Formats: sequence, structure tokens, C-alpha cells
Amino acid sequence: MNKDQVKGVAEKVKGKVSETVGRATGDRKQEVKGDAQQAAGETRKKAGDVKEAVKDTTRKPV
Repeated sequence: MNKDQVKGVAEKVKGKVSETVGRATGDRKQEVKGDAQQAAGETRKKAGDVKEAVKDTTRKPV
């Protein structure tokens, strides 16, 4: 795992918490903010996945 994967997962967790709090309190703005954080986290994680895949590919002997 690289730092982008870790930070992406952390951002997704923060987003899920924000979304849940928003739903529980009826705060639509908080809920939408949580959804956006989750999307940003997923994007960052996928970028990390790509970096990891490239790194793994370049390491393997041919």
C-alpha cells in the first residue's frame, strides 16, 4: 500500500462519518459534504492503486 491508497481510504472513512452524522441530524449539507469526501477518497485510492500497479509491473523481471 502506498500513501495515496491510505489517504484515500482515510478520506472515505471521514466522508462516511460526515454522511452518517448528516443523516442522523437531518443536515442535508453535511450529508452532501460526506458524499463528496467519499468520492474524493475513492479517487485518491484509485490513483494509488494505479501507482502501485505500475510499480509492481516495473519490478517484475522479464
